[in-house]
Amino acid sequence: MQLIPNETILNNLRHYLAAILAFSLWGTFSLVLKPLHSYASSDILFYRVFSCALIMSLVSILFKREKLKQNLNYFKSISQKEKRKTIIVNVGSSILLTANWFSFIYVMNHVNVRATSVAYLVCPIITTILAYFILKDKLTKLQWLSVFLSFLGCLLLSYTSLSDMFYSSIIGFTYAMYLICQTQNKQFDKFLVLNFHMIIAALILLPFFPSYSGPIPAEFKFYFFVEIIAVMYTIIPLLLNLFALSGIASSKVGMILNINPIIAFILASTVYNEPLNPIQIVSYALIFVAVIVFNGKEIFRLKTEKL
Repeated sequence: MQLIPNETILNNLRHYLAAILAFSLWGTFSLVLKPLHSYASSDILFYRVFSCALIMSLVSILFKREKLKQNLNYFKSISQKEKRKTIIVNVGSSILLTANWFSFIYVMNHVNVRATSVAYLVCPIITTILAYFILKDKLTKLQWLSVFLSFLGCLLLSYTSLSDMFYSSIIGFTYAMYLICQTQNKQFDKFLVLNFHMIIAALILLPFFPSYSGPIPAEFKFYFFVEIIAVMYTIIPLLLNLFALSGIASSKVGMILNINPIIAFILASTVYNEPLNPIQIVSYALIFVAVIVFNGKEIFRLKTEKL
């Protein structure tokens, strides 16, 4: 056995850690979103997207000009068919991201925290199945077993609350499709790709801002939490997510995503005192086991390579 992990193992480990950190951050999202529950979901979305687009554009102009030039030159060099595909994938990604954010904010602040945690339990199942059929990701029998366990857990959760499952499915599907789309962006700089998504999302929302936004918020608290959301809960985890997708299969990233709802579930029960019944406990336990089963082979390989 090797005493020092080789470069491939270290790269895999970095990609896994990036995914774990991204989804762990998102799991605590309620801590900064709940203080804004008195504001309309649309207002939080507007200011979040506009802030992200502005911050990232300034960083790109100041520090990423050379990389931007390289990416533009690469885009010009590819065929017309590839150009159309790239544009469609990234505009579609922006629409999916915008829809995901709005539905998440609405459900978090106007339905319950638990429903958002269920959303990201449903999402890995959708991501894994889409990756199998669209991206031709290979799955072992044990991994299919983990998909079945996750599905069973979600089915039990839907039995306890059908409306929660409906909202959760919308959130989960939009993010699953976003993950699938990002596998097509490996040749472009991750920061610039995300910056493009933010700009398109801002342009999508801009026509709706005059009619659907409320009075300009006067409280410092609003801007304080929105900027935390923009940087710590949007830009950083999405960049980590894109990095993870550049090194490991989207089906694996999708299953690691279950860390997010498990943390959110714990917060919903302990911090927000949302009621919990035995069926829900069994459901979350099944899904937790599914995550271990799905990634067990990779986790065991990483450990043995270090010995």
